[in-house]
Amino acid sequence: MLHRLAIFLIQAAQRQTIMENSTYTQTQDALKYNFKAIESKWQQQWLTEKPYKVSADPQRPKYYVLEMFPYPSGRIHMGHVRNYSIGDVVARYKRMRGFNVLHPMGWDAFGLPAENAALKHGVHPAQWTYSNIDYMRGQLKAMGLSYDWDREIATCHPEYYRWEQRVFLQLLEKELVYRKKTTVNWCESCATVLAREQVIDGCCWRCDSQVVPKNMYGWFLKITDYAEELLADLDKLGGWPEKVVTMQRNWIGKSQGLACDFQVENSAEKITIFTTRPDTIFGVTFMSLAPEHPLIDSLIAGTEQEAAVRGFIEQTLLEKQRMALDQEPEKHGIFTGKHCVNPFNGERVPIYVANFVLMEYGTGAVMAVPAHDQRDFEFARKYGLPIRPVVQPEQRLVAESMEAAWESDGVLADSGMFSGLPSAEAKKAVIAHAEQQGFGKTHITWRLRDWGISRQRYWGAPIPVIHCESCGAVPVPAEQLPVVLPGTTPPYGSHAPLHQQEAFYSTACPKCGQPAKRETDTMDTFMESSWYFARYTSPRKDDGVLDQDAAKYWLAVDQYIGGVEHAILHLLYSRFFTKALRDLGYLHIDEPFTNLLTQGMVIKDGAKMSKSKGNVVDPDDLIQQYGADTVRLFALFAAPPERDLEWNPQGVEGCFRFLSRVFRLIHSSLDCFSGGTAQIDLSTLSPADRQLHRKTHQTIRRVTESIEKDFHFNTAISGVMELVNQISAETAQPTASSVLREALETVLFLLFPMVPHFCEEMWQLTGHAQPLQLQTWPSFDPAAAEEDELTIVVQVNGKLRGRLTVSAATGEEEIKQLALVDEKVISFIAGKTVQKIIVVKDKLVNIVIK
Repeated sequence: MLHRLAIFLIQAAQRQTIMENSTYTQTQDALKYNFKAIESKWQQQWLTEKPYKVSADPQRPKYYVLEMFPYPSGRIHMGHVRNYSIGDVVARYKRMRGFNVLHPMGWDAFGLPAENAALKHGVHPAQWTYSNIDYMRGQLKAMGLSYDWDREIATCHPEYYRWEQRVFLQLLEKELVYRKKTTVNWCESCATVLAREQVIDGCCWRCDSQVVPKNMYGWFLKITDYAEELLADLDKLGGWPEKVVTMQRNWIGKSQGLACDFQVENSAEKITIFTTRPDTIFGVTFMSLAPEHPLIDSLIAGTEQEAAVRGFIEQTLLEKQRMALDQEPEKHGIFTGKHCVNPFNGERVPIYVANFVLMEYGTGAVMAVPAHDQRDFEFARKYGLPIRPVVQPEQRLVAESMEAAWESDGVLADSGMFSGLPSAEAKKAVIAHAEQQGFGKTHITWRLRDWGISRQRYWGAPIPVIHCESCGAVPVPAEQLPVVLPGTTPPYGSHAPLHQQEAFYSTACPKCGQPAKRETDTMDTFMESSWYFARYTSPRKDDGVLDQDAAKYWLAVDQYIGGVEHAILHLLYSRFFTKALRDLGYLHIDEPFTNLLTQGMVIKDGAKMSKSKGNVVDPDDLIQQYGADTVRLFALFAAPPERDLEWNPQGVEGCFRFLSRVFRLIHSSLDCFSGGTAQIDLSTLSPADRQLHRKTHQTIRRVTESIEKDFHFNTAISGVMELVNQISAETAQPTASSVLREALETVLFLLFPMVPHFCEEMWQLTGHAQPLQLQTWPSFDPAAAEEDELTIVVQVNGKLRGRLTVSAATGEEEIKQLALVDEKVISFIAGKTVQKIIVVKDKLVNIVIK
């Protein structure tokens, strides 16, 4: 008795101390939720105590949750708030489930946007970037995100890209890196190469300047060496959205068919084509070459057509820059004046240059079969070229009356020895014949192309190669790494492109000692983001790329979270890099991310929030007005995570009112927390208390399932709101203190991952000595969650005709009989034949009548 009294007095004293704390403000009529004091208090405590700092612990199950790290633009936006709130809920929830959780944060800090912004503001890119990082770090901490800040990385720091340069050299040694001259998309304004995806309507995605083709040397990673594995391992990604897997599958683009040589007439040259439809090869009526095809020069040199063809090619390449990736151009072409020979029938085939043929697919040459390919059909109609059907459906095709190409299978006709064969059989027979005769073979092509990583601007990781006239391209010795970007430490120096900085590029050859020149291209910033998730496992390791034991413990990432806009490049490059690091001996995994969540965008006024559209809502303003917990709650409650979130200021206000309501509810119910936790005796509970106890356990089940199944935090929060409604109704009546205490504690448990500052404060207010984040996630009692009574909907032929209130223990047959004798139902089935009765457990009965 004395012991329980002592506990009561201690807890009362604790509550009194908390009440006197500045986290509460008393007005004349109500106690108000002082979110600024509460959030400041707990953020300071977390900063001091570092509760989210982790290390590998083989005795505990690990969980690695990671959001795509941000580019340090200077301020976080609502997209960041949503992304990082989702990740933080997962991290906090998994900790309470007993996992050893790794939840790191860093900065994708290199890149042209930072360089351009620095130039615009008259500062050095390093100064601009590090200043933005400092500011954004403060913003993220103000959101109460549970990061292990001791693992923070910035990709622009030499101690990060030092190891990236080391990996580059090891890939170079493995012949997975090479340098070649190629045609690139060049932005004169930005003075750099652009990926095709960065060219929008022929203009640079950054500055809107016209993009032009340019021939220059660049460095490439042989991602195509991993094409087969990248494609096959998509089947392992059961935790990824199907749309992302499909997008990657299509991007890799495996095609199997016939590679065949067409001899150029009166020449030793051959045109190699690839086709997935060898059954149509007797229908070839012309040959189409891509404007960039290397054979064109020799075909037209010294001919009457030369000037016209070159003019056509120049115009076509300019138009190509203006087109979107998925844009289909109007068909144009020009005859070269030359012919080639179809090896299957010896026919002369005119050779055209066509604007719709892509050099990056197949061989850059297409055997044109207008009867069986729609693009060829349109081209042939436009230029008056023959159309010859050779694959016939049941209703025979006649060239003159065809309105479109027949692209499906059929039976071969007018195809020599192959006539009469169905398409599937003919494809194999045609390939076999080509192989036997020596002018063709089975071949596989890929849409995927090697990854060009060269960039010509300053703000990127230097490529660690030295060019020597005698020795060629020489790797920088490992002991000389990192090759540091010049001028990046105060007082900051020049940030001109590296090819303009002689002090940087002038050096001596490591092999022969003669004067040489450093490589002045920097790496594509996708290089940094393709392995950062692995470096997080040992970010301070200073004698190697990775700590292999730490990487083996933490990887793969259990849950990766980010925008669907990264479905192709970032995710594909990360998959490639993981496999390459595995083959270099650093990793033991094949895939980097076990589960992927692609969250939707934040929409305002019908468009994605962006500065250019002038529809940005500043999270700082919201946090100042409502607090971080309210902003987090709105971001999680307004929509399921995979869907777009429509901005709604009333929704933010509603979330604030909800937290204020819980605040007042707990404060008004403090008496139920006096003394130890009392056992709940169901036999002594009133019907109202029993219902609240039941609702508590039903809510635990609902919230747990919502998080575990699909991260639908909106339904989880909705469930807690329903529980709060019932608690409010119950507190107006006599209620067992143990039941009320259980319900209120459950509210704090279930809301904690979403609104951690608020819940920790309320937990402490109610007299708990240990922080809430150290508690174990509650489990529900299945027996307590079961309803005593159920409401069963009764339908007749699918239409609502009545309702039954039955005991939860009522069997299916008894429910059927009760439905048949219900007064409201009888009138609808009288005189009719009951064909069957369908029972959906605990929900409805459907009586099917005739």
